[in-house]
Amino acid sequence: MTLSLHERIRTDIEAGILSGKLAPDQRIPVEHELMQTYGCSRMTVNKALSALVAAGLIDRRKRAGSFVARPKVDSMVLDVPDLAAEVAKRGGVYRYRLLTRMVRAPDRDNSEERALAGTGRLLQIDGVHLADGVPLAVERRLISLNAVPAIEEIDPEVESPGGWLLRHVPWTEAETRISAVSAEGETAALLGVDPTTPCLLVERQTWRGKERVTSVQQCFLGDQYSLVARFGHGVPAK
Repeated sequence: MTLSLHERIRTDIEAGILSGKLAPDQRIPVEHELMQTYGCSRMTVNKALSALVAAGLIDRRKRAGSFVARPKVDSMVLDVPDLAAEVAKRGGVYRYRLLTRMVRAPDRDNSEERALAGTGRLLQIDGVHLADGVPLAVERRLISLNAVPAIEEIDPEVESPGGWLLRHVPWTEAETRISAVSAEGETAALLGVDPTTPCLLVERQTWRGKERVTSVQQCFLGDQYSLVARFGHGVPAK
């Protein structure tokens, strides 16, 4: 998957900011430097910088240039996992099976969908994560095409949408809700278990600055998945 040039510029600068290579209040390269580095027009550079401003990652100051914005003082208790990497880490073979893929307008009666879509449309991708050929989780995902237009071109069965987002769209905030549920209806059938089988439901939303990126529900078999967080002074969240 090849990103468009303005998305590549945006992603490169985002990576520098989120890795700490570019510190708060540090000036990023000016437009003509970026034009020379990437061999592109001022319009392309301006499009990338405008997206970074909209995401709340940089501030553009008149006659001074563009600077890394100061981040909110937040901390993550649980990271956003890459299921393919987690399955591989425990020696398994990962596969994603696509169920549904469609571009659609947000549900007018659903305020969360409207907020995610903004002024654009949503990409809905539903599928099943498998470990060694056995269902691990049923996933139902919505992605803002305003925030991530390139996602529309990926093949979910070649690379899972969650994995692609983690590699190409750095997130700055995430909200995770975890609950114990019973497998029901289609979800039970897809997981290959009887209804009422205990499951773990993980609901997550991610943002890139002020932009909402994705909303996902993942229903895991209760005996096959766990979430671990470690707390303490100087101890990073896991």
